[in-house]
Amino acid sequence: MLSNVLMWNKIGRIITRLSEERDITASQALDLFYTSQLCQDLHDPSTGLYLMGDEYLANGIVN
Repeated sequence: MLSNVLMWNKIGRIITRLSEERDITASQALDLFYTSQLCQDLHDPSTGLYLMGDEYLANGIVN
């Protein structure tokens, strides 16, 4: 499991990638991420998603 600081950094990178790839504001990307199933799954250590790359995770968010 990642420490809180590393998890926050990972989430920040995912949100930045979402914002750039979808051409949306950072605020919109935050909303998209935090309302997604991926957010819930990422915080569940049993899924192991914290081990996956940022691009892979950002592409897994469906709106």
